[in-house]
Amino acid sequence: MKIALAQLNYHVGNFESNTAKIIDHIHKAKQQGADLVVFAELCVCGYPSRDFLEFKEFIGLCEASAKKIATACHDIACIIGLPTFNDKAEGKDLNNSAYFIENGEVKAIVNKALLPNYDIFDEYRYFEPSTQFSCIDFKGHRIALTICEDLWNTIENPLYVTRPMDMLIKEQPDVMINIAASPFAYNHDEERIAILKDNALRYQLPLFYVNHVGAQTELIFDGGSLIFNNKGELVDELPYFGETLSHYELTDKSEVKLLQPSTKRNTRQSDIEQIHQALLLGIRDYFYKSGFKSAILGLSGGIDSAVVCALAAEALGPQNVMAVLLPSRFSSDHSIKDAEDLVKNLGCKHEVIPIRHVTEAFEHTLHPQFNNLPFNIAEENIQSRSRAVILMAMCNKFGYILLNTSNKSEAAVGYGTLYGDMCGGISVIGDVYKTQVFELALYLNRDREIIPVNTIVKPPSAELRPDQKDTDSLPEYDILDPILMQYVENRCSSGEIIKMGYDEQTVRRVLRLVNLAEHKRYQTPPILRVSPKAFGMGRRMPIVGKYLS
Repeated sequence: MKIALAQLNYHVGNFESNTAKIIDHIHKAKQQGADLVVFAELCVCGYPSRDFLEFKEFIGLCEASAKKIATACHDIACIIGLPTFNDKAEGKDLNNSAYFIENGEVKAIVNKALLPNYDIFDEYRYFEPSTQFSCIDFKGHRIALTICEDLWNTIENPLYVTRPMDMLIKEQPDVMINIAASPFAYNHDEERIAILKDNALRYQLPLFYVNHVGAQTELIFDGGSLIFNNKGELVDELPYFGETLSHYELTDKSEVKLLQPSTKRNTRQSDIEQIHQALLLGIRDYFYKSGFKSAILGLSGGIDSAVVCALAAEALGPQNVMAVLLPSRFSSDHSIKDAEDLVKNLGCKHEVIPIRHVTEAFEHTLHPQFNNLPFNIAEENIQSRSRAVILMAMCNKFGYILLNTSNKSEAAVGYGTLYGDMCGGISVIGDVYKTQVFELALYLNRDREIIPVNTIVKPPSAELRPDQKDTDSLPEYDILDPILMQYVENRCSSGEIIKMGYDEQTVRRVLRLVNLAEHKRYQTPPILRVSPKAFGMGRRMPIVGKYLS
């Protein structure tokens, strides 16, 4: 049996596009001699569809698309993922399903049993877990078909009380196929490989695994579909961050044979290489799937906006990026020059709009109310909000989308201005710690100088008052970021972090800042997720909670 894996970029709710893409790849797989072509979890509607799933018409459109796909499926079989109505009165109204289609008909339906309900996942909100398991016979082979999380219960501390494969193995299948929607995090590829290898070893069966690729707002899917033999050896690893159609042959002895050169990696990519590719895909798909082409951002001469500008220029083309320099009376000459050097290196468009007269107008207007009180954070934030007003005005006038340039360290401790530098349509590096931003800058400069060296080496500053430095308000980033990672990613308490050797006063101060800033993060743009625990939909904290504050 010849099996093709279609690793594709879908668009949530775009049934016309998704259906056409699936049918096109059925034809391509058939032309190359495939007996079966496998698509990803919920490929018909895109993942995650969220509360679109609460509309009966949406589910009906999924079924209509499946019927169109079936008409293209002659002399070849396919596996597609879609939501379907639960035909039982008890339980949730929907199933997360896979259709096995052959000769124009749905010959088998498999429903997902293990529904993730943690971090960014919320599947039990919509779907009823399956309790029935059965294999599929095709071309002399018996297929154990599962959906994503169904194979993820082999870990040391299992989340579920059952394993679907333990049921399916009783029917003596000779191959496992798993369709998935597994989002990217910079450490997730190795975890994914380990989990799937464990399945192949545990059940002594070859395993074909196909994943989504592409970004859906803040969630990025990296592809990296996998094929293992029955000894748990990695036969092939599809490319990351790109679409592909790959072909394999399953022999009568359940051995897997490559029908094209292997795309398996010889070495793992570094975290920063993966983050770079993920952010490019996240930016590109956010604009393409939203129907926009042009981005705008405020360019300060600092490293955060420089990295975002460079990423946007690479993702969208420099001709589609407008960098706006918005110097205030506190902006240093070298910051302006660094920003100008960057736009020259990138070749993107830019404007210079000084904000001094704007901020002075605000201060003059508020003079009776401020009543000669000393300069403080109020005047600092007026500068940031003045910049936001200008940038948003240009968005409205010219159709740009504003890129937010705040990093994860700043977002964590609230080092940003609401309705000022925290605004935007999408937060590009909001899941990238400041120390990682420096690594990204160096990586972007790997072939030539894009980001000026002075931007990288100078002390970070918001430049909202004379001689301001980030360290006036925060610990050094090489101290701050590890504490934040232990708290945010690893969910360690202050006591646990202090036991690791960190200064007690610093730890308690940092965690207090994180918790006090929760109300700010509720009002930030969507953040491109590249870590295992990003701010946003994957981290849900009460604003007025007292714990650890």
